[in-house]
Amino acid sequence: MLFHELNEECGVFGIYGTDENMVVQLSHLALYAMQHRGRDGAGLAVTDSESIYSYKDLGWVADVFTPSVVKHIKPGKIAIGHVRNSRKAVVERFAAQPLVMRYMKGAMALANNGALVNGYEMRTALEHDGAMFQTSSDAEIFAYLIARKRVRSASLEEAVSVAMDEIQGAYSMVILGRHKLIAVRDPRGMRPLSLGRIGDDCWVVASETCVFDGIGAELVRDIEPGEVLMIDEKGLHSDRTHCGKEKPALCIYEYVYFARPDSVINGKSVHEVRLDIGRLLAEEHPVDADIVCGVPDSGISAAIGYSLASGIPYGTALIKNKYMSQAHLPKNNDKIQELALKCKLNVLEAVIKGKRVILIDDSIIKGMTAKHIISLLRKAGATEVHLRISSPPVFNTCYFGTTINDRGSLITSNMRVEEICQAVGADSLGFASVEGIHSLPGVDRMGICDACFTGQYPMDIDEREYHSKYDQKIGEEPQA
Repeated sequence: MLFHELNEECGVFGIYGTDENMVVQLSHLALYAMQHRGRDGAGLAVTDSESIYSYKDLGWVADVFTPSVVKHIKPGKIAIGHVRNSRKAVVERFAAQPLVMRYMKGAMALANNGALVNGYEMRTALEHDGAMFQTSSDAEIFAYLIARKRVRSASLEEAVSVAMDEIQGAYSMVILGRHKLIAVRDPRGMRPLSLGRIGDDCWVVASETCVFDGIGAELVRDIEPGEVLMIDEKGLHSDRTHCGKEKPALCIYEYVYFARPDSVINGKSVHEVRLDIGRLLAEEHPVDADIVCGVPDSGISAAIGYSLASGIPYGTALIKNKYMSQAHLPKNNDKIQELALKCKLNVLEAVIKGKRVILIDDSIIKGMTAKHIISLLRKAGATEVHLRISSPPVFNTCYFGTTINDRGSLITSNMRVEEICQAVGADSLGFASVEGIHSLPGVDRMGICDACFTGQYPMDIDEREYHSKYDQKIGEEPQA
């Protein structure tokens, strides 16, 4: 997908090392490696065992962490980082993470990837008990819960484990104490989180394993669904109280779109899964054509898979402008978004002219991106454009951190396939089937959430309460 009709919320990173100067530098590099997971804001929190220092702001990592900023970040041996995508049209600086909280037992910093389905309920209960919230972030709800539980718990990690009993939703979280790093994943493992190691005395955790490659770390393992992992000067300590209590439900879009192709999740190469989806598309929706091309970046692997299975040559036809930030563009201005698309992508006319094209993309939400790209291909001389989508049609709201908020805005909910073809200008359209996705090697073994396709959510959700109360709460928040 090109100009993000579909967004996922955030990437997290944590590091426990012995070289205080290297911890900040490695954390900075890790944020760059996670840039694809969040473009609205970035932040770091570091501790020197005495105090917690943080810096965060809106924009891409390069916008936030200029050389002068990085130079003045106080060194420490434990740090956490965060990149953020926001669900809101207006993005507030004070909602950037990590959040730093000071409470009765000291201080902590917290960064989260995910969304709570009982967030409004928890927030209301805490407010009735006197809590004051500065952001609409679920991370702040979790921070308050942990602070309350810590008063009656023997340790910060125990407080985290106890707080998990009251939380429902998707979360992969890193928590910074003055002497420890904690990583926690929800019991269904809906968002990825992995553990890595640099040498003998440095541990790292990250939303994706591509981060480890970028900072010279070795992948140790995935953090288990429900696991609370604590790292201190004595090494690793794992609390598996919540492990195995729920059926795994990793978001399928981690493989289809969100993750970088060079990442490994639950032992599966993201690139290999996308190749398999491309092969599936070729089997389910064959068509005569001259060339297969993918929408960069997430459509490329699937396009290669389609080419391998069909025998139709793969070609690089679309060139993406990787240097354009969308952070400061208004998300609620369709005209500006349309103009931005024109700046973001160009077509190699020599590759396309006079040819029948199979175009592979990861998803279609509103149809604006597909319509624009197909128009570009036709202007470059494509005689036919056959659109293939490497995921099933999206019919349902996501409550777990992906920006699929309103069924009414989904083109697949409002039009039949033939009507979508006409709307976006394609000669044909085919989606990967839900049954086909489940048949891919290892997918069922992993356990996935496909509720946006099927409506079968991995937990009970009161949709009316979610929309009428929680979204209203967000809308009432004052702007910075």
